[in-house]
Amino acid sequence: MKTTFIILLSLFVSLLLNGQDVPRQDSTKVAPNDTLTPGIDSPKKQLDKIKEVKVEKLSDSTGNEPVKSPLVDTTKQNKYGDLLEDDTAYNKRYPFWIPALEVVGTLTLTVALDRYLLNADYARIGPATWKYNIDKGWEWDADRFGVNFIGHPYSGTLSFNAGRSNGYNFYQSFGMAFGGSLLWEYFGENTRPSYNDIIYTPINGAFFGEILYRLSSNILDDRTRGADRVFREIAAGLVDPMRGFNRLIQGKSFRHTNKEVYEKEPLNISLYGGVRRVNEISNDIFGSGTYSAIFNAQFDYGNPFEVRKRKPYDFFKLRVDLNFGVGRKYLDNILGYGILFGKNYQVGKMALLLGGYQYFDYWDNKKFELGTIGFGGGLISKLPLSKTSNIYTRLHVALVPLGGNSIKVRSDTSQFRDYNFIGGLETKFETTINLGKYLTATLYYYFYVLRTYIGTSGTNNVHILKPRITVRLYKQLSIGCEYQLYYDNLYQRNLPALHSVQSEQKVFLLFFLEDRQRRGYYN
Repeated sequence: MKTTFIILLSLFVSLLLNGQDVPRQDSTKVAPNDTLTPGIDSPKKQLDKIKEVKVEKLSDSTGNEPVKSPLVDTTKQNKYGDLLEDDTAYNKRYPFWIPALEVVGTLTLTVALDRYLLNADYARIGPATWKYNIDKGWEWDADRFGVNFIGHPYSGTLSFNAGRSNGYNFYQSFGMAFGGSLLWEYFGENTRPSYNDIIYTPINGAFFGEILYRLSSNILDDRTRGADRVFREIAAGLVDPMRGFNRLIQGKSFRHTNKEVYEKEPLNISLYGGVRRVNEISNDIFGSGTYSAIFNAQFDYGNPFEVRKRKPYDFFKLRVDLNFGVGRKYLDNILGYGILFGKNYQVGKMALLLGGYQYFDYWDNKKFELGTIGFGGGLISKLPLSKTSNIYTRLHVALVPLGGNSIKVRSDTSQFRDYNFIGGLETKFETTINLGKYLTATLYYYFYVLRTYIGTSGTNNVHILKPRITVRLYKQLSIGCEYQLYYDNLYQRNLPALHSVQSEQKVFLLFFLEDRQRRGYYN
């Protein structure tokens, strides 16, 4: 739960600061020379001018991206005038031993906290436990759901961002996450190394690590000074603690530049707050139930319809749903995906992005647990109906090499594994009709075909259906309602098939923080 709290706190600080219209680039020339002129006005006034020029000249037109501009060098910048890569003159790659030492140091600190602060039995380690782990080898562990599918991935982000914040790219930093996980499995616990951890920790550590790194980049601006600079450094450090630590020891927290030095993409943020009712009786699709408060945040990073060369995570989506008031499970679900490679197309009036993606799915409530890693293909499209209305559609099909799925009614306080390790396929279909800024109608459909690797032998077919409508009240504030159906069809060998349904309803207020350059609500 402490790990979950850290993640959520980081995300909230990110959205609070990043939702402001952060000035990012040049004043009289957006590109290629993104510089402040010393001695002319204050840096804040110059940055405000830079932002206004960008909004005026480099914002989405009636099409899907900013129009071509001589102000932008597209070999170095996106069409919004932001850098495609961190400026290596200000973000050099440090020697390999530095991030490697930080990975070891982070793991050592974690063991010390677990042993001396939490008095955890598994942290009582030494040469004898190390020898035992090496001699006995690998197993599937019995850790509870939140530890395996949230705790371990977050620890992977620390190792990943030890590399990322020292100048290494996405794939190189994945190696740091894998190495950190391997060290932990053999030397960080007195339990045998586990197959699920060595898979889940680095893969989802890279997923969250890259997302947090990029969100922190959208907060940082080394051209700023005073209170603005202090708030940015604190917020970025909360979002990405390893990067915040490295900025301090590298001197970047106090460095002032006369130009933008970080890779950035436009970011839209949606905040939801309201009430949820979960129907208590299985197979009762609209009945009485328990009420609770909800708070959700969604991050839409990058423009999928900007025609450009694609690379990992220049476009991603992340949604976090919180639930308060029913049991101890506050983190209800986290869903997201990030592009790994892709290509843009235009077919008539329809804009398309076809690519390969990494997926993360996490559902954890009183009725069911479901967590997956996914790798697959996705097609995202936008079809304009008018100048202000469109249909936005996403179709994803992915292989699930590893996941976890509950198969029975569970205890809300279970500290041990009450789920199967599974693999299979997942399909996701999402479509939204935007009628100007006044009304959106969205349909989500997720389908999982999951076969048990470790646990009770069988196959689960899981369907999740979510229709939703939002109506604009005032400017960026809307009211909405959502209905969710969860179908679970369990087929076990030599046993009758089991079918269950869980439903819930939500009513919420939505506040949409729209980047002034990337216009359009895509959810």
